[in-house]
Formats: sequence, C-alpha cells, structure tokens
Amino acid sequence: MDGVTPDSEILLQSEDQRVIVSPWGASLRRYFTVAGDGRETDIVWGYSRGAGKKGGQGDVLIPFPGRIRGGRYGFDGHEYQLECNDKEGPNAIHGFVRTIPWVLRRANRTEATFEVELEAARYKTRGYPFSLAIELTYELTQGVLACSFAVRNRGGSSAPVGVGFHPYFTVGTHRIDEAECRIPSAAYLDFEDLVPTGGVVRVEGTDWDFRDRRPIGIRRFNHCYVELQHDNRGLATASLRDPKTGRTVEIEMDRSFTAVVVYTGDAISDAPRRALAIEPMTCATDAFNHPEWGLTRLEPDEQCTGRYVIRHRPG
Repeated sequence: MDGVTPDSEILLQSEDQRVIVSPWGASLRRYFTVAGDGRETDIVWGYSRGAGKKGGQGDVLIPFPGRIRGGRYGFDGHEYQLECNDKEGPNAIHGFVRTIPWVLRRANRTEATFEVELEAARYKTRGYPFSLAIELTYELTQGVLACSFAVRNRGGSSAPVGVGFHPYFTVGTHRIDEAECRIPSAAYLDFEDLVPTGGVVRVEGTDWDFRDRRPIGIRRFNHCYVELQHDNRGLATASLRDPKTGRTVEIEMDRSFTAVVVYTGDAISDAPRRALAIEPMTCATDAFNHPEWGLTRLEPDEQCTGRYVIRHRPG
C-alpha cells in the first residue's frame, strides 16, 4: 500500500476497450472505447484523479452498501453504533473500503486484482468488530468488463456482510431523461428521509415498474429495488438504452446480488442527471436491520463470492 494515493490509477485495455481502476478504494474510475480516430466513448461515467469524483462514482461498498438508519444495528444479541458519515442525514453509508488504499495483488494488460483486510481490532471502535479479507478483480474479456469479489470471514465469530458497487452509466444522451432503462425487479423498498421504513412495495401498477424497458423522463430515481428476477442462466440484467441510436449498456448480475439501487444523480450539484447509477448489491439498503433483505451471515473462515458484468452494445 506504500505510495498509494487517491490519484493512483491503472489502465487496462483490450482491443478498443479501456478501463481505469485505482488501488484507492479499488474503484472503477472509467470504462470507455477508443475509435480508430482517437475519439473516446464513455460507457461508465467516470473521473480522473481523486479530486474529480462526484456522487460516489465507481465506489466499492463493503461491508454494507447503502444507508444504515442512525448507524445503529443489532447482530447476535449485541447492539452496535457505526459512524454517521452520511452528508445527507444522520446515518452510516457505504461501508469502510472506498476511502482506503488496497493492495494490488496482481495485474496485467487486461486484469487487475486488489486485496484489503478489515481487522476487528481497528474497526471495533467504528461499530464493526469483525475481521474480513476482501479480494476484487476487474477483467476485460470477450468485449465485456467483469467485476468479481470474494469476502472471507477471518474472525472467530459470525459476521454480517453486504457487498455493493456504485457505477454510473451513460449511453451518450445529454441528460439521462432522454434514455430508457430496464430494471428486472418485482418490488422496491418504501423510503422516508433516504432510509427504508420497513415496507416493501410491489412495482406492478406503479410508475416505478421498469421490468420492461421504458423512458426515464423526469422521474427522480433514488430507489432500492428488491426481488430481482434472474433468468435460466442465473443472471438478472438491467439495461440503459438511447432510443435514438440503439446504443445500450447491460449490467448482468449473478445470483449473489439480491438488490439494485437506481439513482438519477439529482443531488450532484454541478452535474445532475448526467448519468444513471445502477448499483448491484448483495443486500438491500439497511439490511443490517432487516437481514431478510439479503444480508449475508458469514461463519468463521466462510467465504462469499459474486460477479457482475458490464456489456456495451454500440447500436
């Protein structure tokens, strides 16, 4: 980790595809194509250098994605208080690993693997007295970008774990309003003040039913969708499309993912609605207080794994 700063970046490339990742937070900073004339086309709305990040672009969210109400949760009969680090309310948000250096374990032209450990002795005072070993790999292969993770419990007791990712996608429209999206989900969580109330709303008959592709328009998404619909390959596929050009980005999530947050970025003051966040998550927002929403309980030395893929179709 020596020498790793928020400005550290690594370039991956395969044919016309380019990916920029960083050992700082194991973040996904850009994914784009380069034409023969040098013209670049963004697939993931990204940034360069640490100071350029907006709205959580490309962050890795472990050991909990989304918000935890008041930063408080219970697990195995104990009550814990996390740091309330949410700038939009008195909550904990997005875990611990997005603002720390990871170790670059291996890398080549098309692949990079990062590792980091959370030690109970260090994070106990921050409300998470559990030890995890985390590995994350980005790989360009067969015209797609794959992101895979493995989280192992290195402690002596059970640990609550959630994994999430925060990429923003673009299909070249000036604003996301002009695009269409598909969200393979039968329900979403009822929210109040940016955290779940505990209620689950069926999408059928609501304005938030995107099981079939529809225009985004002026809708302000900041929704946590649950009950993902996986196909016979075990994949749940969300998508974003420009109806004028047919250009499409697909996000394929394996069965480890049980929820997805969709966000139109309205609170990003200098770039609202520039791109659409489609955030694969192994559990829903505030699952530490609602384990039935996909929270993983890792026993000592047990490991959980998962993978999502970004596929670009130029149209």
